[in-house]
Amino acid sequence: MRDMQSWLDSYSEDHRNPVNRVFHWFCVPPIVWSVIALLWAIPVPASLLRPGSWAVAVMVLAFYWYWKRSHRLAIALLIAFALLGLLTNLLYYRLGAASLCYLAVGVFVVAWIGQFIGHKFEGRRPSFLTDLSYLLIGPAWLMAKLLRGLGFKQVT
Repeated sequence: MRDMQSWLDSYSEDHRNPVNRVFHWFCVPPIVWSVIALLWAIPVPASLLRPGSWAVAVMVLAFYWYWKRSHRLAIALLIAFALLGLLTNLLYYRLGAASLCYLAVGVFVVAWIGQFIGHKFEGRRPSFLTDLSYLLIGPAWLMAKLLRGLGFKQVT
């Protein structure tokens, strides 16, 4: 099993252009939120589960994947997931499931367009086209950069 640092180093190789990096800062978090929001809106039996149960299940699975590779990054990403989940829950009850879906699809499409524009500047294909695991690495890569910027020396 690859360790987190090797994933991050590999991801960094595909993200050297400063313009592409800026696009990632503005696009990856909205993509993560939009996936959470779309999962949040999937109906669940009211007698068994609450709205958002599918999203929480996927966040737990992602957390487990991160935890196996880096406890520090996993905890930081869990906090981010919790904040995005709280925001999504608020929007779910304010907008309703259908409007939340429309908003999430719009954000998802615009953010992915931004990602591909960033990769045009990079001159390289997005990493996930070679390995879908990189869809989980993008948020971790940004979180590692954020933690280092906040003064945490060891993040993986």
